[in-house]
Amino acid sequence: MAYPEILILRHLSRRPAHGYELRKRIEETTGIVINNNSLYPALKRFVEAGAVRMTVEQHESKPPRHVYELTDVGRELLHDLLSELPVAQAGDDLEFLTRLGQFAFLDPDERVTILDVRATALSARRDRLAALAERAPDEFWGSAVIARLRAQTEAELHWLDELGDQAARP
Repeated sequence: MAYPEILILRHLSRRPAHGYELRKRIEETTGIVINNNSLYPALKRFVEAGAVRMTVEQHESKPPRHVYELTDVGRELLHDLLSELPVAQAGDDLEFLTRLGQFAFLDPDERVTILDVRATALSARRDRLAALAERAPDEFWGSAVIARLRAQTEAELHWLDELGDQAARP
């Protein structure tokens, strides 16, 4: 799962933040909740890798606050995470949509590649759903769910074709 890391780095690319502020900004702008058990270990790994710089702000009547700032290494890491969608993650909606939302940071070839990988994953999903539909044609509720999932998959494949034209533009 790379999307939490992408969201953390992307929000730090806008401006430095302390952990609680960063978590709230991600939640407010994406609707995705990143809990502290994911956020702080990721920040620690980023600091150790040199992707994020941590400074401590002292306050008179409060505990010190750790402020995180993206480094040049972090910008490169963000780009690498955005530009790569592993086949194993291409079927995951959050993984794909997180990258799609940041397509402005990628070049046309990188965008087209991500769309192609997603389309391949969706085609495989479509084939699995077709096989499921053949095995349970008389089961109403299961068939209704499969039909809905097939329609969603077909709609997204069509949408990806439309996005492909835009993605290829510089």
